[in-house]
Order: sequence, then C-alpha cells, then structure tokens
Amino acid sequence: MAARADTPDMALVVAGGTGHTTLLRSGDRDFALLWRLLAPRFTGTERVPDAWAAGDYPPVRATVIWGMTGVGGWPQTSRAPGGDVAIEREDQVFLAPDGTPWVRSDPSPDVADDDIRWHRAPRSVFDRLVERGGPIGPGAPEVPPAARAAGPGVCAKWAVTGLAVGLLGGAGGTLLIRRAAARRDAAGPPREPRQELIDL
Repeated sequence: MAARADTPDMALVVAGGTGHTTLLRSGDRDFALLWRLLAPRFTGTERVPDAWAAGDYPPVRATVIWGMTGVGGWPQTSRAPGGDVAIEREDQVFLAPDGTPWVRSDPSPDVADDDIRWHRAPRSVFDRLVERGGPIGPGAPEVPPAARAAGPGVCAKWAVTGLAVGLLGGAGGTLLIRRAAARRDAAGPPREPRQELIDL
C-alpha cells in the first residue's frame, strides 16, 4: 500500500446478508488483504454484462467504505484540526457465477453522479478474507430481489449514515465535555457559604 498523505487509513466493512460491521485500520492484517482485494487506488473500469450495469447483479458480499482520519478542523468545523474522518470511496464486492470476485466502485460517494466503475479482484485474496469468518464473512448472503432493485447505494447510504452519526456523536460528546470543563475552570473554586471563627 502506498504511503501517500491522501491514502485512506481506515475501512468500514459491512458484510452482505448478515449486516455485521467491522472497522479496520491501516496496519491490521485484514486491512492489508482488503487493500489488495479492492485496490482502492485503481481508477479504471472493466465492462460488465448489461444486466449488471442496470442493477441486476449477484448478491453483495460486502460493502466497504474507505475513510481517511486526521482531517478537518478549524475553520470548517468547530473542532481542533485532525479530529474528523473523510469518506474517500465506496466499494462493493460481488461473486460472479463463475467464482470471480468483482468490485463495484463509487469513487465519490458524497457526489450524486453515475460514475460507477467495475473491476475484477483476485480470488485467492477473496478466499483469505472469507476464511476464518473474516470481515467479508462466510457463505453466500441472501439479498431479496427488492433490495437489489433498489440499488446497492441504499445499503451503503445506511452504512455511511451510521458512520457519520457515530463520528459526529463521538465528536459532539467530546466537544460538550470540553466545554463543560472549560466553564467549570472559568468559574473558579466552588462557591460555598462563608464560615467564620467565633471566639468563645
């Protein structure tokens, strides 16, 4: 994996069928395997059957949302620099009837466009991620046809929303705690009734 400044360093993996979510960070063994499988720096595309392009593809094995930590801060947000996560890319993994893993990529999930790209992935790496109940999970998920007809973006949007809510909730809670601590420090020592010593 290239050590570039704008390289994603975290991946949120939502297993198809089960909905089990795994957060992987750069340096994790499964993160490196996922990087090899999905090749998130790949910008090309391969032709797929017309039915796939229209949304009638095999069940989604996993949805992966790539993120880059340590971004943001003033003046874009009210938090200190480096506390935000940027969503970099969304990948979905499929297994074709012939056993070939395919990756469906949205390079800019925050932009409403039709820039969707496909490419094949190495089967050996896919098998390593599936074995031992890895983040992609074992077995073939059952996805209802209605869910497939709604498009893969529906599940991914829920995942992105959940990630965003979790990150904002955590950052918001931290901000509230810091503000409360700052108010307490600015108020000085607690005010108590004055006590006087009386000589008897």
